[in-house]
Amino acid sequence: MTRERKYQVFRELHERPGAFVLPNPWNAGTARILTALGFEALATTSAGHAFAVGRLDSTAGLTRDEILDNAMSIVEGTDLPVSADLEDGFGRPPESCAKTIRLAADIGLVGGSIEDATGDPDHPIYEFELAVERIAAAAEVARHCRLMLTARAENFLHGKPDLGDTIRRLTAFEEAGADVLYAPGLPSLDAIREVCSSVSRPVNVVMGLKGPSWSVEELAAAGVKRVSVGGAFARAALGAFMRAAREVKESGTFAFAADAIPHAEVRRFMADGDRSPEPDQADS
Repeated sequence: MTRERKYQVFRELHERPGAFVLPNPWNAGTARILTALGFEALATTSAGHAFAVGRLDSTAGLTRDEILDNAMSIVEGTDLPVSADLEDGFGRPPESCAKTIRLAADIGLVGGSIEDATGDPDHPIYEFELAVERIAAAAEVARHCRLMLTARAENFLHGKPDLGDTIRRLTAFEEAGADVLYAPGLPSLDAIREVCSSVSRPVNVVMGLKGPSWSVEELAAAGVKRVSVGGAFARAALGAFMRAAREVKESGTFAFAADAIPHAEVRRFMADGDRSPEPDQADS
């Protein structure tokens, strides 16, 4: 599938009725598995990638080149449309966001997100005017490159649970040209519903965080268009890894293997990422 066709498919997913799930692989292998399971598009996760390479999930822990290299491996591992977690655009100036979007399009991505979190614990959120300017600069390039821009308002993840300011930011991001709006960590279905009713562009909600959880059907009824899981799948995988390792270390037993995916099944996923595997015949 050409990049142009992937872009069209991705946009159509946001235009059809109801909500769709945009799961988050953290490498080419997990992208192949999610493709084979029948998902329609994928998004990278900076957190999942950071966990895999032993870094912190931040612009201080991961460079733009590292994020884009990981995203390119995922693009090459699937024929589905891929959007990327592009952190804060890797620089305070609006020009940095614009450059990041241009580079993202160059490697085959058809979507990308820019957040208003600074990475500075003393001043965790970009000031309003600059945050809007950054999205406007990214949106201008995204339109030219035919890439769907997601604008993220990060208040609820950084100790500022101000729904009014979050909606103010999302509304301004929409006016600045963002295609999708996203406020991770919203505390209730009512808050999600209020966000969705305050904007006219598609809204992304992340599930898999601690706290309340709602089904895709419930989120769609609240007005959500897209549901992602961020680093939750990666954390789920790490949870299984830790349980297995602790069993071996503390008990000297290997019962974890009963729940492990058979080696032969993994091989089939990796050999043919666009079809679900047939039932396994034998492990190896």
